[in-house]
Amino acid sequence: MPRFPHLAGIAATAVALGVLATAPASGHEPIVSQPRVVAHFDFAAGETPENIAVEPDGSADLTFAFARQVANVTRDGDIRRRVTLPAVANPDTPIVHNAIVLGIARAHDGTLYVNYATGTSRTGVWRIAPDGSEPRQIAKLPADGLPNGLALDEHRGVLYAADSVRGTVWRVPVTGGERTAWATGTALTPVPSGTGFGANGIKVHGDAVWVSNTDRGTLLRIPVRPDGSAGTIETRATGLGGIDDFAFTSRHADTVLAALNGANQVVVVCPDGSHSVVLTERDGLSNPTSVAVRHRTVYVPSASYFATEPDPNLLLARLNHE
Repeated sequence: MPRFPHLAGIAATAVALGVLATAPASGHEPIVSQPRVVAHFDFAAGETPENIAVEPDGSADLTFAFARQVANVTRDGDIRRRVTLPAVANPDTPIVHNAIVLGIARAHDGTLYVNYATGTSRTGVWRIAPDGSEPRQIAKLPADGLPNGLALDEHRGVLYAADSVRGTVWRVPVTGGERTAWATGTALTPVPSGTGFGANGIKVHGDAVWVSNTDRGTLLRIPVRPDGSAGTIETRATGLGGIDDFAFTSRHADTVLAALNGANQVVVVCPDGSHSVVLTERDGLSNPTSVAVRHRTVYVPSASYFATEPDPNLLLARLNHE
C-alpha cells in the first residue's frame, strides 16, 4: 500500500490516460538503447524523484517531491548531497495536500531554481545557491495553484513555471519579484473530469516555450514574441496520455523524449507529431516523471507513485541519434 494514499484517487485515471495507443516503433536503429537503472530510492522516506537537471559532470540534481529535497545523484547512483526545503505547518497543496518540491532548473553558474508547492504563502519559486546554502524564496505563486514544471531562459533572465491546477504559465524574473501570468487558455487547463493536472512539463526551446498537458495528452508550443509576450498556443502533438515532463534530443531539433507516467513509458515525439515507445516498464520504468538529455545520455527518473511494489529510481540510457 503506498505511503501517500491521497494519490490513490488519481491513480486509476492516470493509468487510463497513460495507456493510449502510440505509433509502433520502426525497424531502424532505436533512438534509445542500453537502458540501465543506476539508483534506487527510498519510497517510504518520500524519495520520489519528480524532476531533473543535469550537472556538467553528468550527475543529476533530482527533486524528491515528498521528502522536500533536492539531491545530487552521480552516474554511479551515489547521493552526494541533499538540500531540504523548509517544513510548512498545515500544508494544503491542491490535489496532493502535502508540501512538495516539483520542477527544477539549473543556471550555468550552478544556481538551482525549484518550484515548491505548499498551499500557503511559501508556494513559489525558490533559489538554491551553488554553495548549497539555505534555499530562499524569490517569488510567490498562488497558494491555490500547483507550480509543476520549471524552465529557465537565461538569455531573457526569466523563469517559466507551469501551474497544473490553474492552467497558467507564470513568468518570474531570475532576480526575483512579481510573477506574471504569461500564458493562459483552455489548452493549458486540466479536463474537468480528469486527474486535475493540466500544464505540467515545460521547456524553453527555439524561441518558444513548450508545455505538456497531462489531462489532454498534448504537447504545446508557445512562441515568445520579440517583446517577450506569449504568442498563440500551438498544439504540436496529441494522444500522449498521461504525459509528464519531457526533453529535447538536441538544441537544434524539435524531437522530444517524453515521460508517460501512468503507462510506464518514454516515447519519442517527432516534429510531425507522430510518436512511438522507446522505453517501458521492462526497462525499469516505474511511473516516470521527467526526462533529461546530455551528451547522448538519456536520464529518466521514476517516482513509482502508483506501483504495487514501489521502486523509485533513476534510469540512464544511450541516445543513438537525434
